Amino acid sequence: MLLLVLSLIVGCSSNAKQAEGDQDQLTGSIQIDGSSTVFPISQAVAEEFMKENSGVQVTVSTSGTGGGFEKWAKGETDINDASRPIKDEEKKAAAKKGIEPLEIPVAYDAITIVVNKENDFIDQMTLEELKKIWEPGSNVKTWKDVNDKWPAEPIKLYGPGTNHGTFDYFTEVVLETDKKSRTDYTAGEYNTLVQGVAGDKNALGYFGFAYYQENQDKLKAVKIVNEKGEAVAPSVETVNNGTYTPLSRSVYIYPSQKAMERPEVKAFVDFYLEKGHELVEEVGYVKLPEDELKKARETAKGK
Repeated sequence: MLLLVLSLIVGCSSNAKQAEGDQDQLTGSIQIDGSSTVFPISQAVAEEFMKENSGVQVTVSTSGTGGGFEKWAKGETDINDASRPIKDEEKKAAAKKGIEPLEIPVAYDAITIVVNKENDFIDQMTLEELKKIWEPGSNVKTWKDVNDKWPAEPIKLYGPGTNHGTFDYFTEVVLETDKKSRTDYTAGEYNTLVQGVAGDKNALGYFGFAYYQENQDKLKAVKIVNEKGEAVAPSVETVNNGTYTPLSRSVYIYPSQKAMERPEVKAFVDFYLEKGHELVEEVGYVKLPEDELKKARETAKGK
């Protein structure tokens, strides 16, 4: 009888603890959209988060930074991945729906200029040469139109569409325009651009560093001449030491204040800035230095 009573007590205690654990377990769903550049980071973080929180479904999609902000401002998503800071008009659109952004940097990226692996005449380029090729109304048709030392072969251009933050950043920094470039190029998602450049000997394209990292066997990264006259290749080291300029930049996630009131979203963002921080380099990006990471964590806590 004594043994029976003890077993019943232990069983009840165990069931109570299990019920308590089930009650504490996070549940729900999180919708993320936006930047193709930030997608590999958010996808990796989402996969690891769901391993530890099986009751939460995290869906990560890509429609470009601008396209993502349109959905986010309507309340259709909880977090927007962004490869540039939010614009004033995007803030105003969100405010109409009572949505307030939290700007949280998560990594550094290096916009990478790529050519075909068989290209044997380009090792480096200046910003002036890039501008001459990509500026609105450009008359450049062949490599020789850019540099007399290059062959008179037609250039085939590949780049992100106008809804991408990478396009915004490139046109602002390199072309010194507001979302304007030549339009006669093949635009698409980054994997499409990789395939295009890899399949055409006379191709030139640009996109986020991680997509180059994944395809180094198919592509050749072009060194960019910085303001000191140094030809610098994109890498973790050159982004960290500040020599790969001006094509290195911060990338962000933007949860809404309202979404952060939900425990599953708050837990995901905290996870992103803790364990997720260690995944940044694994997917081809540059980790934030500790002082900036600390600021990001404080922002997430509402400080």
